[in-house]
Amino acid sequence: MKKKFYGKALRTSAMLGILFISQSLSAQVSTNAIKFNTSDKKITINKHIYGHFAEHLGRCIYGGFYVGEDNTTIPHTAGVRNDIVEALKKLKIPNLRWPGGCFADTYHWKDGIGPKESRPTIVNTWWGGVTENNSFGTHDFLNMCELLETEPYLAGNVGSGEVQELADWVQYVNHAGTSPMADLRKKNGRENPWKVKFWGVGNEAWGCGGNMTPEYYADVYRKYATFMSDWTNTGGLYRIASGANGGDYNWTEVLMKKIPHSLVDGLALHHYSNVEWNKKGPATGFTHEQYFKTMKSAWHMEELVNKHSAIMDKYDPRKRIALVVDEWGGWYEVEKGTNPGFLYQQNTMRDAMIAGVTLNVFNNHAERVRMANLAQTVNVLQAVILTEGEKMILTPTYHVMEMYKVHQDATLIPLSVESKDFAFGNEKIPAIHASASVNKEGVTHISLVNIDATVKHEIVIDLDKNYKDLSGRILTSKTLTDHNTFQAPDKIKPTAFTGAKLKNNQLKVELPPFSVVVLSLK
Repeated sequence: MKKKFYGKALRTSAMLGILFISQSLSAQVSTNAIKFNTSDKKITINKHIYGHFAEHLGRCIYGGFYVGEDNTTIPHTAGVRNDIVEALKKLKIPNLRWPGGCFADTYHWKDGIGPKESRPTIVNTWWGGVTENNSFGTHDFLNMCELLETEPYLAGNVGSGEVQELADWVQYVNHAGTSPMADLRKKNGRENPWKVKFWGVGNEAWGCGGNMTPEYYADVYRKYATFMSDWTNTGGLYRIASGANGGDYNWTEVLMKKIPHSLVDGLALHHYSNVEWNKKGPATGFTHEQYFKTMKSAWHMEELVNKHSAIMDKYDPRKRIALVVDEWGGWYEVEKGTNPGFLYQQNTMRDAMIAGVTLNVFNNHAERVRMANLAQTVNVLQAVILTEGEKMILTPTYHVMEMYKVHQDATLIPLSVESKDFAFGNEKIPAIHASASVNKEGVTHISLVNIDATVKHEIVIDLDKNYKDLSGRILTSKTLTDHNTFQAPDKIKPTAFTGAKLKNNQLKVELPPFSVVVLSLK
């Protein structure tokens, strides 16, 4: 895919320190170009790119998904909130990763099965030092995935666990016949196996998963992956190795070189968008400079995916092994008055921009990126859902994921994009980001993002054929720091978009500042 970016730096009053940017300040219009490219190669945008992540962290599980079987004020099914289940089903979430994250490498799954009153407690040393009672365990999670109509993605304990422990977990949830672990599952009330396909072999082995070197982890991985199934993997497990932290390209090189490709199906990658790692800034009251830096960090995903993919191509030119970005999203300082270990943050139009840009990157690299997980689903980091007692709200990020679900399992349409710059000082990044696909019904969808804080961008799109019907939706708001609250839950939500005009095989679109648009063409 060819991309060309050009433009001149834009200096705005926001550079002087204005805390938030309103669309009404903008009178400028900038023109950009997008062209549909024809390709003989049919690349599917795997639905698993739109996966989610639920770690035992803060109020994601306890007080988020799970309110307990004895709760009499919040409607639930086996302790899982019905409103969350319905909201996530509308997103068509394809997979859900659990129980971590860093928590995974301290979690011993056998502590979370059997009678709840008999389960031992665990101290969550990673996130807040709270004591959990293990009332939400393997059965609870996998049954919840059935409610959600989604596939579970289990992260195995490699850091503090043993090979036998992970092998037993696979047998417990997957074996249909008679065996010690299958018999234990049946004793605990589940006759048929859940048939879990996706397995993470440890998490962040370079950090909280054991502070390992890539060479050491590669050997550890080989051992664990070998004993998870038989030597031909007749169980059909999709084994995902703990991959690189951001731009650690040596990690990817070593794993691709040292791990037999018959033992691995995916290589993970983690990257969070933020102002600075040690000075993340607020989730809502951010400055124009902080917004620009966050978006520059989000756009860095394009470089990370390109460079890690290039290394993988050296050893796997047929692209059998997927790049699995199983942690991504915005990370800021926690909300005032909340436990710093709970990572609770609000979700603004800035987060909608992160989601739109990142998902376009994944779509455009769908030949290698075939799975990803937004961090995290409820009440943690860039959540799609926030809860407060009986109340629940959907965030701007939720709405972007809902708008983009049209790309799931659709065929990628390669694009050439010429974009003007969004600039701050001497730094600049593309203002316009896009991806496109055609679904099985022949409907073409184009997702467009204008991350510019103040400038309306006009886009001329050269299509691949003449279309007759055009419709679209837009997500935007008055200011960048706008967000949904429990008092105003629908302040930001998608509305009908009328800023596009279709004539013959050309489309003209006017994108307001900080907006996400998805167009449908027939």
